[in-house]
Formats: sequence, C-alpha cells, structure tokens
Amino acid sequence: DIFDFSGSVIPGMQRFIGHNDLLIVGNKRDLLPKSVKEGKLTQWMRERCHEAGLRPVDVCLTSAKRPQDIDRLLEMIETYRNGRDVYIVGVTNVGKSTLINAIIKQAAGVQDVITTSHYPGTTLDMIQIPLDDGHYIIDTPGIIHRHQMAHYLDAKALKVVTPKKEIKPKTYQLNPEQTLFFGGLARMDFVEGERQSFTIYLANDLMIHRTKMEKADSFFEQHAGELLTPTFEHVKEHELERFEFQIKEKTDIVFSGLGWVSVKGPAKIAAYVPKGVAVIMRKTLI
Repeated sequence: DIFDFSGSVIPGMQRFIGHNDLLIVGNKRDLLPKSVKEGKLTQWMRERCHEAGLRPVDVCLTSAKRPQDIDRLLEMIETYRNGRDVYIVGVTNVGKSTLINAIIKQAAGVQDVITTSHYPGTTLDMIQIPLDDGHYIIDTPGIIHRHQMAHYLDAKALKVVTPKKEIKPKTYQLNPEQTLFFGGLARMDFVEGERQSFTIYLANDLMIHRTKMEKADSFFEQHAGELLTPTFEHVKEHELERFEFQIKEKTDIVFSGLGWVSVKGPAKIAAYVPKGVAVIMRKTLI
C-alpha cells in the first residue's frame, strides 16, 4: 500500500524468498495526488525497499481501479516469471484481495471471486489463478502486521480512516507549542522550532483539530469520542505512546495505517499513538 508503505513491508521478506525474484507492487496509486510523478514515486519506493533489505527486480505502481494498470502488472509478471509459478504475498489491509479480483476479472472475465473487507485478515484460503502454460498465480493469506492502526479500530472507525479517493492534502501554519489532533486516534505536538507549515496527508473525512500543547491532555480527555472522532472503543484503556523526533530537513512523520505529516524543519516534534502502533521518520514522498 503506497499510502502506508512502512505498514506494508514484511520484515525479513528477502530471507524467506531466497534467490527467487521479487517484484514489488505499489498498490493504491490512485490515492496519491496526481501531481506526483510516476518516475519519482518508483524511485522513492526502490530506495525504501533497499532500506528494508529488499532487492526487487522491478517496481510496478498499480491501482486495482484502473484496468490499464492491471494489464501492465500482468505484462511485468509475464516478463519476470520465466515459466514459474507466481506467489502474491502481502500484509493485511493493503488492498491485495481487490487487486486479485481485478487480475481475475482481467484474465478470466469473472467478477469478485474474493470477498473483500475493511477488516484485516479476511482472505483465508490460497487462491490459484491458472496461467496459459499450466502454471499459476497463487494468492496467499494476508500476513498480520501488528503496527497498523487498523488492528485497534472497529469497522465504523476503519471506514473513516481508510481513504477511498485521491487525498486532498491540508496545510496548517503552526507556532511552536501547538498541537494537532487527527480525530481521536493520534496527536502531533510542534514542540520547538520557528513558525512553519505542516502538510497533512490523511483520509479526507478524518477531522483535524488544533489546540495549545498545554491544553492538549485535558482537550483529549474532554472531547475524545465526541468532537475528536473516530477514537478507540475504550479510550481510557488505550495508553498513548509518545515518540519524539528532531527534524533537520524536509521529512515525513508517518503514523502507520493513518497517513503522514510533511515537516519542513528544523523542528522538534512529538507524536502520540496507541501503544503498539508505529510512528517513523522517512525521506519525504511528495
């Protein structure tokens, strides 16, 4: 899932596949602003793969919603498979089932073979799609990635945080000691630095609220589940974990499974998410 790259990477993947070729498929291309050039995006994905110890033979950007993307993906698979079976491997919630449905529709004209759902891990069986030479494209069950926000949310909240169409970035000018809440799910403090702009890439329906850092704790206590929605079903039971970052140059702060904030810097930032959800810094995507 290009929108949640860090939440999609399987640790140790290269070790599991040995000398087999690895084609990285960047799904949900349609969620990123159209202004992002394909070449830049492909290069960015290669760099992130290398950081994660992956050595792909190629990178293919797709959206399961665009038939021409599926055609190109099938052509690339054909180029690299050299008469072998192909295994599709990925973590839950990256749109793998939707992509497989699109492949089956394109290859065999059959609609919606796999049930898709916002809930992680709903595809349970191996699905085999026959190829012309007696080999198969084999879809494997999704691998659970515990750092994703999806594992902490109910179905209603998941609908709000899962983007369905192109993200419209929102930019905020912040003074130091100001806080942004992303619904009731995450919080970002601008601790130190010059006044500057922060560009936020989240699902369009997720509400953002600004307040002063000194008031942020009481603001959350007061408004979680009402003004700050969606939130976790048991707010008090979910301890929020704090991450701190020193930003020297333009950087993305990624809230796994939720989105990211592009920070110009220099700045000191604190991020709060439920215990278990990952927050990372990465080279800026856009």
